[in-house]
Order: sequence, then C-alpha cells, then structure tokens
Amino acid sequence: MRTVLTGGTGVIGRAAVAALLEAGHDVVVVTRSAAGSAVVERLGATPVRGDVLNLPSLVTAYEGADAVINLATKVPVGHRALIPGAWRRHDRLRTTGVANVVEAARTAGVRRVVQESVSMLYADQGDEWITEQSPVDITPMTEPAAVGECCVQEYACGSRVGVVLRFGTIVGDDRQTRYWLRAAASGRSVGIGQPSDWAHVIHTDDLGGAVLAALHAPTGVYNVGAEPVQRHELVQGYADAVSAGSGGFMGSWTRWMIGARLEPLTRSLRVSADHFAAQTGWRASRPEFGAGWLEEAVELQNLSR
Repeated sequence: MRTVLTGGTGVIGRAAVAALLEAGHDVVVVTRSAAGSAVVERLGATPVRGDVLNLPSLVTAYEGADAVINLATKVPVGHRALIPGAWRRHDRLRTTGVANVVEAARTAGVRRVVQESVSMLYADQGDEWITEQSPVDITPMTEPAAVGECCVQEYACGSRVGVVLRFGTIVGDDRQTRYWLRAAASGRSVGIGQPSDWAHVIHTDDLGGAVLAALHAPTGVYNVGAEPVQRHELVQGYADAVSAGSGGFMGSWTRWMIGARLEPLTRSLRVSADHFAAQTGWRASRPEFGAGWLEEAVELQNLSR
C-alpha cells in the first residue's frame, strides 16, 4: 500500500514509519524543510515537500496514495505549555490542518484517512470503564482534537474509510516522559489528579503497530493503549525509575496556577482498547505499565541515582 504521512518525524510518526516499512508498504513522508527530508531519508522513507497547513501542497503529495496518515501535532513539553500562545500551532494543526488533510485526500481520490487523536476527550468516569460510546467532555483544551475528529468522520462514506485513533498518554522514550523523569529525580511532584484515579497510557514501542493496524480497520473511532493504570502506580513508577523514593502529587494551588489546559489531564480515564483489538487484532506488546517502561529514557538521560 502506498501510504503518505504528515507528522512523520514526531514520536508517533517515526514509530509508524518503521512499522510500515517493515510490513512492506511504500512510505512517503511530507516534510516542510530540507532538514526534515534528511530525517525521513535516514528513516528509510521517501520525503516530499509540503505542509499540512498548505492545502495545494497536500493535494500534490497525496497523488497516487492508497492511504494518508495524519500524525501532525505540536504539543509543548513541560513548562513551555504555560507560555501564552504555546498551544497556537498545536490547535491549528488539529483544526485547519486536519481539514486540509481531509480535503486534499478527497481531491486526490484517496480512499483511507487515518487520524491521530487523544483519549483525554472523554469525560471523567471515575472507576467506570470507558468505551468508544462513552461521553466526551469538550473544553478549550479538547475542542481542537474534537474538531479534527469531526472532519475525518465527515470524510468517511460508502467509498471512503476514516479511522480515528484515540491514543492514551505516551510513556517511554519521548520528550514528555523525559521531562517528568527529570522532575521526579529532582524531587518535584509529577502526579496530576487523584491518586486512585485511572490513567490511559501507551508505550512508545506500541505506537507504530497501532498505526499499521489502522490500515485495515473499518471506519470508526478507536481507543488505543495498554491496560489503564491507577495514577498512584504511575507516579510511583516514575519515582522508582530514578530511585527517588515516593512520588508526589501536585496540590490544588499548583493545579489552579496551571489553569484550564491541565484539566483534561486530571480526568479519571479507565479506557478499554478492546474494540480496536477486535477489529484489527492489535494488542499492546507492553500491556501493563511498570517502571521498566522507563528504563531506556532513564539510561539516555543518565538519571538513575
């Protein structure tokens, strides 16, 4: 299958490129710069110049594609998330960017679109299991992802397939995980929400396989991740990984200071990925969170005590 990716050099994108190539697909990645093209070539894929925010360039890039996969995002890491305007590009990618991807796919005659999304769209459900039919809670933080999902759902019809992947929080060898590990190593609190609440997570090793599986999924929205983990276990895992003793949780004052952007991260999300497994056969190779998920990131950062 000829697949064209946007966002192919990010943490999900690199994993997806590797999985697609290993499965024998023809992989093309849209890049905005010569530096990005060089990264794509090192990954073993074919670069093509374009921009998810430039519709004509996407139409050209999508010519002859069997499927397009949009993984373009720009999530600010750590304290950068608090800087005014830090989320502006991220929100444009989730709205205008996805709309461009869908319109370009329609114009170029592409029959399948796969769109990355996030499970934090769901409303807090406490200890209840969350499926794709569970209610969502739209706020200024989650609205851009919801808009992007709607674009893909409107694209799908009898002759076109639109697949949305609601990923859990990424944990493993990625920038945000490394940020939290450094915070834990320095004695800062990394827990958000209530210790007994649930977090939906996915290891970086499982990202590529999930995107690959989406090439064979029917139209729909799918939860993608490992088994949910209670937040106190997640926080303690970070502390154990850097030998920091007991992990701590942010207090109400800190949460208030951070503001509305943080609220979706505090939701209790006991999310099930059974529907995706039933439709595609995909299951997480790292099904349960543990401190071992963090070993590679710890070694790369030389954080263990």
